[in-house]
Amino acid sequence: MKKLLTTSALLAALPLTAMAADKPAALKIGMTTFLTGPASVFGVPARDAMDIFVANLNAEGGINGVPIEVTYIDEGAGAEALTSEFRRVAQTEGAEVMLASISSGNCQTLAPLAEDLKVPNLMWDCGTQRIFEEHSYDYVFRPQGNATSEMLAAVAYLLKTHPDFETIAVVNQDYAWGRDSWDIFHTALEAMKPGVKVVGEFFPKFGAPDFSTEISRLQALRPDVVLSTSWGGDLDTFVQQAFQRGLMNTSTFVLPLAESSLERLGSSLPAGHVVGARGDHYFLHPERRDDPDFKGFMEQYKEATGDIPVYSVFHASQAFAALKTAYEKAIADNGVDWPDEDQLLAALDGLEFQGLGRTLHLREDHQGVESQLMGTSAQTGEYPFATLENIMIFDGEGLLPPVGETSTDWIKGLDASFVDGLAVETYDN
Repeated sequence: MKKLLTTSALLAALPLTAMAADKPAALKIGMTTFLTGPASVFGVPARDAMDIFVANLNAEGGINGVPIEVTYIDEGAGAEALTSEFRRVAQTEGAEVMLASISSGNCQTLAPLAEDLKVPNLMWDCGTQRIFEEHSYDYVFRPQGNATSEMLAAVAYLLKTHPDFETIAVVNQDYAWGRDSWDIFHTALEAMKPGVKVVGEFFPKFGAPDFSTEISRLQALRPDVVLSTSWGGDLDTFVQQAFQRGLMNTSTFVLPLAESSLERLGSSLPAGHVVGARGDHYFLHPERRDDPDFKGFMEQYKEATGDIPVYSVFHASQAFAALKTAYEKAIADNGVDWPDEDQLLAALDGLEFQGLGRTLHLREDHQGVESQLMGTSAQTGEYPFATLENIMIFDGEGLLPPVGETSTDWIKGLDASFVDGLAVETYDN
């Protein structure tokens, strides 16, 4: 007499490929980015880059024959509309993966929502270090560094190139990023160069059109260094007015986000100031600029937009590379035509991938380990804006606290030897 198998036994007896997800007609993803408002200076370039990445991959046949379709969600519409659209794209439109967001506040809102919806979410651009230091997520990953690695690279570069400075002032936008980034930078300075005196802390209103008051105070205080982690129009206006008033002749400016302003600032950013790129992001990347894929994308992007790529483009490239690599890994590891959600999440754990910069990997807490490029502004005449010289690329591994530790507590335990212990490569230009 033949033994009848239960349904569960039948399923267990099936080959692994039978447990795969159905191969979709298209891989639908949702991406939040600023299409309107001040932060569109980052958001629109990232969208334009994503369009190029998707078109190129789809022309090659997609992922295992599946093309990619992207729905963009405007972060500039406000938190309530953003949350509603995120939910709609993930649930109603059936996006398999979401990419969110630029704003750190939006990331903090959408990370728990993605967890509740059980939709994989790649935090493609936001900088807050709090996401994985204060919470643990199964569905949320960050394919880039964070504010801690970005600020520590700026501190390290400053200490290597201007070791004898004695005074510093800060001019940051008055909101979470401006306050938090200064807290990290200042805490690191106190740990690594405790004799430095902070002579001024200025937090003008976000979107301020005039910085004459702050510049006048700085001219009276004459700090050796002026730090500003501001971005977009605020940074552009501050640097232009500081340049016109001669402040940049008497103080060294440290501008960790200024890579994204180089083209807009033109000749207003003189030689000799410290510029950061929120990762190893630079259109003349010294390690990548001669690679055919890098050069090819730079040409495509310039032809499509008329501009040079800024750091948000590089961040978009990393998110896209992580997405593509994870799907390909899940397919190969499981011998399937298309992975299910658990197989995709397993592939994302510890994933190694490469966008337009160096190779990155995801730690066990889902935080990305990203190298950081810093340089000094130079007006060479080759471009109608400043480029970078004395470039240093810091390995990202040493710029993050160990898993389970908070950035502030970890940084307080560092000392002057930290900078010398960092892995770094130096390039003339």
